Amino acid sequence: MGEQHDIDDEAPIFAIAVAAELSGMHPQTLRQYDRLGLVVPARTSGGSRRYSLRHVAQLREVARMSADGIGLPAIARILELEDRVRELHGRVRDLEERVRTELERRPGARVFAAGATGAVVTLRHGTRVRRATELVVWRPRQPIERADDHDGDPPAAGPVEG
Repeated sequence: MGEQHDIDDEAPIFAIAVAAELSGMHPQTLRQYDRLGLVVPARTSGGSRRYSLRHVAQLREVARMSADGIGLPAIARILELEDRVRELHGRVRDLEERVRTELERRPGARVFAAGATGAVVTLRHGTRVRRATELVVWRPRQPIERADDHDGDPPAAGPVEG
């Protein structure tokens, strides 16, 4: 009897009368919001509306925003954006879990960095790269004229000494 069961926020369990009571609205208001696409409940095979806990929370939020003077089109957009944020949070959680799992599967995996010459250097996880403090200046040499390119004109400039 002391067991606690978590109810899925997305589970469509409430009939329209119960959802209306929980949200403090009239059932006709819930039908209107459904027609407008504001809060759209699931349907049973017989066509009855079934609301979830998340729907009830949305209905309460709609009532609060409406009381604050926000119009229904703006409320619809806010709810749409909140759904998108919820979806993106779920995707981030999934990706974080995948990264965590991958890191656990490959302990001691190597990390790569650029060496002083630009070459790829392999490091063990947790190893820090010594920061180079020297300055490297590169100046390209002028091309050396090849014998077969010589057309009789003297070269404009000789090679730069190194």
